[in-house]
Amino acid sequence: MNVTIIGAGYVGLLSGACLAEKGHRVSCVDISQQLVEQLNQGKPHIYEAGLAELLGRALDSGRFRATTDLDSSLDRCDLVIVAVGTPSENGVIDLSSIVQISRRIGLYLRTRDRHLSIVIKSTVVPGTTDTLVRSEIASASGKDFPSFGLGMNPEFLREGNAISDFMEPDRIVLGYEDDKTLQLLEELYAPWEADKIRVNTRTAELIKYANNILLATQVSTVNEIANLAAALGNIDVMDVVRAVHLDKRWNPILEKGRVTPGILSYLVPGCGFGGSCFPKDLQALRSQGREKGIPMHMLNAILKVNDSQPRQVVDTIAHELGDLTGKTALVLGLSFKPGTDDVRESASLKIVRSLLQKGVKVIAHDPVATHNFKTALGTPGDKLHYVDSWTENVDKADIVIVATAWPEYQELSQLHLEGKVVFDARRMFQPSAFTKGKYLSIGRRMS
Repeated sequence: MNVTIIGAGYVGLLSGACLAEKGHRVSCVDISQQLVEQLNQGKPHIYEAGLAELLGRALDSGRFRATTDLDSSLDRCDLVIVAVGTPSENGVIDLSSIVQISRRIGLYLRTRDRHLSIVIKSTVVPGTTDTLVRSEIASASGKDFPSFGLGMNPEFLREGNAISDFMEPDRIVLGYEDDKTLQLLEELYAPWEADKIRVNTRTAELIKYANNILLATQVSTVNEIANLAAALGNIDVMDVVRAVHLDKRWNPILEKGRVTPGILSYLVPGCGFGGSCFPKDLQALRSQGREKGIPMHMLNAILKVNDSQPRQVVDTIAHELGDLTGKTALVLGLSFKPGTDDVRESASLKIVRSLLQKGVKVIAHDPVATHNFKTALGTPGDKLHYVDSWTENVDKADIVIVATAWPEYQELSQLHLEGKVVFDARRMFQPSAFTKGKYLSIGRRMS
């Protein structure tokens, strides 16, 4: 198929490169000429393991190109996928880019005598595609639905695992408002043998939110239990968590032994969730619920726990050491999770800010996210320094905080840490790995 993807951000670029890998011909449209030229040179603007190689193969095959020429790309395509950003503004989803693109497609259709199916891949609140997108295209084109088609195909890409998630999905949701669009979506995903769920567009939209909300619920729930364990004392919450994990409803017992599903990784206490999806998606659906007169109590609680969770790191250290003024902390990891340079809603932002407010000198390190972190944090003053080699700076620190579980930080347990406090915010280590220093973590205090 000839596919036009509007938006060359994280989702648009990943989707385009993966679809090209499967044999489709993809035009990825973006308004930035500089970005388009960069992509056509095989240089991704985001960090994702394997993306540069995947993009290189797509370009070499001739099945992928980036362009700023939307009309020309639409002239050649069988299907258009919209993957523009939908950020959260003051807790409310910003659909301005969706509106703009819908109008632009409508103006294109006004001058063309053809049918075009528009599939929304951006994360949008339920009811967006079959109301807002439909009305904007109809108004701008002067044509009524179904003279154009509408679909919704949510993504379930985990940053750091996005390529494998796209190429080997656990399910594909095909949201559609007309049979022609469903037919095109079936053709688009014919190379995949995953379970396919065929629903209307607003159901597809809610599936995306429900998926993220239930995962976020687990994270905040286990963190609240961990905070109680720490307050009670003489409990390591990981002993509690391991016992819960062995419930056969979480961890089935089969003839060959236990099955340990990946979902259990969301039931491990830490310093909270971040990234481009969970926080903004929960805020957006909470806002929509309130508009419908539903108080959304659970979403309020999940977000409240998560917002305060990074402070548990600094509060626990202060509980053990007292006044932190003049101390030096080495913060390991600035991205919201390993495998990405994304720092949006990263717990490290709040941890670093809290440390600086308490008069702590901060040394910060991340394998790939330092530049983005600097931009997000702003100018904090002269008490924050970024380093290229974290191992060379361990001796300078009174406190070492593992804020992101990058594999290279496993070396920490092998270094000389006598007299230092190690706060393992991501539970990378067993407490027994640190016999010389003082080991702390979420849900575990020394006293």
